[in-house]
Amino acid sequence: MSSSDNPSKPGGPRLVTDIDVAIPKPDPFADLERFRAKRDPTIGGVETLLTALPHHPIAQAKDFVRLHPNQETHWSPELCFVSVPIKGMKRDTLHVIDEDVGTRYVSGAILRFRLALASKPHDVFFLCHVPTQNLDNSWNFTNVTACETAMRSWVKATSRRAENVDGYLITHAESEKAFPPPKWPKQSLNELIKVTFAGRMIDSEDHPGLLRLRGAEQDLK
Repeated sequence: MSSSDNPSKPGGPRLVTDIDVAIPKPDPFADLERFRAKRDPTIGGVETLLTALPHHPIAQAKDFVRLHPNQETHWSPELCFVSVPIKGMKRDTLHVIDEDVGTRYVSGAILRFRLALASKPHDVFFLCHVPTQNLDNSWNFTNVTACETAMRSWVKATSRRAENVDGYLITHAESEKAFPPPKWPKQSLNELIKVTFAGRMIDSEDHPGLLRLRGAEQDLK
């Protein structure tokens, strides 16, 4: 018998052992197979729809901000708002209000400003309050300036009250490449406003928010 026929000698055929054979193991998740994810979550043409967004002035972002560059589609006209105390909430809640309804009952409480789609770095979206009244006021003027500048570049608005200066300091990001451009959602601004203010759109005199402001009887059951 030659050495090639003897597996115990160098150069001979090697014995096949258990190490060389992949022993199939039972799948511990076999009973969940029908629920296993089978597709890439980012299917082309499918976008995750945004739900209610935060909303506040640009300075409250306390970060660099971009505003949508198209004012015609993603900056609202001047809208009317009121702040409503809500039971169980520490802060008043902003409601959109029909101006005709508001003027009849709470004209002095109406706030007026625009809403613009905005983003902090890495697509952290919010609705930005853009002043429309008293634009000769330093706070409002510098606020609007910051918002309009943010249409083109990343800016941060910071209050100068600590310096005894009225207005906001507008700081540009050192590099426009510091953050990727926002991937603006395909939802319309109208849709985003409606979902953000769902249940908080006062369009009649018996809306609970308006009843609260009027001091009228409410059904709180």
